[in-house]
Amino acid sequence: MTARLALIGLVAGVFSTLFGVGGGIVVVPLLVALAAFPTHTAAATSLGAILVTATAGAVLYAARGEVRPWYAALVGIPAVGGALLGTNLQQRVSGSALTLALAGLLVVIGVWLILG
Repeated sequence: MTARLALIGLVAGVFSTLFGVGGGIVVVPLLVALAAFPTHTAAATSLGAILVTATAGAVLYAARGEVRPWYAALVGIPAVGGALLGTNLQQRVSGSALTLALAGLLVVIGVWLILG
């Protein structure tokens, strides 16, 4: 189990710094598929893990002058409210419904990126 979790973390770190994604798009599906985490636990665990990954990536990008702090705040501060609402909503939805919703979101995003 430890090796799988470390591999999931490595993959999440690569994808999050390459594309600015990691938590819901990479970590949650991998925790569910490879580590047999329940969806609710996978989502919560990914939030804790992505904090570390995002901090490391942001520091390295900031050292290169590529972080726009004002824009990051404009996205990040409202995202705190969204995280509070999302956590509340997530606790009211079944694990299977949450998994289906995530899969649907990923399909929509994939189609949008291909066609957009």
